[in-house]
Amino acid sequence: MASKCPKCDKTVYFAEKVSSLGKDWHKFCLKCERCNKTLTPGGHAEHHGKPFCHKPCYATLFGPKGELGPPPHVTTFTGEPNMCPRCNKRVYFAEKVTSLGKDWHRPCLRCERCGKTLTPGGHAEHDGQPYCHKPCYGILFGPKGVNTGAVGSYIYDRDPEGKVQP
Repeated sequence: MASKCPKCDKTVYFAEKVSSLGKDWHKFCLKCERCNKTLTPGGHAEHHGKPFCHKPCYATLFGPKGELGPPPHVTTFTGEPNMCPRCNKRVYFAEKVTSLGKDWHRPCLRCERCGKTLTPGGHAEHDGQPYCHKPCYGILFGPKGVNTGAVGSYIYDRDPEGKVQP
């Protein structure tokens, strides 16, 4: 047996029916009670058995009231703002990479010596600063002499660009 639409009180036949709020509706009768926007089953809010858009209608009519306070500050779990150690600007979640226990902007995580962009965990560290494994870290802080720790490596007094090294 066909049911009655709660909006127009007419018979709802199978070909035109959508079910929501435990009732059968005509597809074009399932509308927001406030703005009259056509809604999809399950994609709306309900108040006293009547459908409403989530935003802005339901939120405006039945959501919390009051004044908005100042916008929240982006903070870490310690309560301090996430600041990039390279540029000293805020690091937001969508742009951060974490390395050396700090949050960085992706382009700011680069070798202290040559400026090459690094990947988290794919670099060496000295005094809290990131360095390429080769050649920068090896040249600056590796053992002086024939071997830098890799088989067949040799430390020259010049880097690959021809600059004299310490």
